[in-house]
Amino acid sequence: MAELAKAAALSRSSFFVRFREAVGVAPMVYLLTWRMALAKNLLRGKSMAVAEVAERVGYRSASAFSVAFSRYVGQPLAWYAAEEDV
Repeated sequence: MAELAKAAALSRSSFFVRFREAVGVAPMVYLLTWRMALAKNLLRGKSMAVAEVAERVGYRSASAFSVAFSRYVGQPLAWYAAEEDV
């Protein structure tokens, strides 16, 4: 976020305020939503391992991704993947 603020020639706090006003959510909420939407699409493709999906959406470990995904989606990653098979 610091890099985005710098690119916009704003302080971090000003960037956060303006981003929220323009987009309607905080930058980190937007980023999480975007990452999880991308992850869902990648998981639906069935051709990638969870670790690869995690890396593609910006997580350093499959474990951290799995925890974040489960919190966001409201169900464990394994359940989500099983539902997509039906």
